[in-house]
Amino acid sequence: MDLHLKDKRALVTGASRGLGYAVALALAREGCRVAVNSREEAKIASAAERINEETGTQVIGLAGDLTDPQMPARLIEETAQAFGGLDILVTNAGGPPAGAFESFDEAAWQKAIDLSLMSHVRLIRSALPHLKQSQAASVLTVTSYSVKQPVPNLVLSNSIRAATVGLTKSLALELGAAGIRFNSILPGWTETERVTELMTFRAKQNGTTVEEEIAKQSKDSPLGRMGSPEEFANAAVFLVSPAASYITGVMLTVDGGMYKGTL
Repeated sequence: MDLHLKDKRALVTGASRGLGYAVALALAREGCRVAVNSREEAKIASAAERINEETGTQVIGLAGDLTDPQMPARLIEETAQAFGGLDILVTNAGGPPAGAFESFDEAAWQKAIDLSLMSHVRLIRSALPHLKQSQAASVLTVTSYSVKQPVPNLVLSNSIRAATVGLTKSLALELGAAGIRFNSILPGWTETERVTELMTFRAKQNGTTVEEEIAKQSKDSPLGRMGSPEEFANAAVFLVSPAASYITGVMLTVDGGMYKGTL
């Protein structure tokens, strides 16, 4: 299937590794010009170089911390200037730390809100003038299946990512007339560095190994395993592409069946 992504212009945040990197690479393979972002300049420069070498497409690396209120607008403007506009925005950020409710003070909650909600708000708000000029405008927020089925010891993520899902659905309704599609992917447990960190936290709590915790968590999937970043990216690239032009307001679980509900 031709996804009609050749020469489209995209920004993917949180893209030096894991899910964001996989999405950026998959978009570049389809012919997109891609800007990638993460906090550390050396890491994002390396990620951009690897994607460019593999795909031959234009890729730029933009360093910046999404919790800085001024950074999202800067990233959007630098992307639009480099590519002459913006068609696709993938808002992805690392998750808040694991822990029980009583272990977090108000400062921890505010930091998590800036990372897992306000980064999406600020990126989208800054991108709207450019997206309104696009004939194939699409926004994908990356959240978590925990918004449907809370994960133990992830109270910050469970709570705040749910707000991002509400934001995504609201914007799909509000801005559909402007020709901008908004969707979210709710990934389940996927083989990323972030998941390894969470499994390490569990192993320390339970007196087990990381490998044992991964095997235990994998049993929650009918497929008996965690997903790969590439499997996530395949779904993401389709959703943001013109091939999915009549799909908006969707909260898609990409979780190998880990979510047990019917809605």
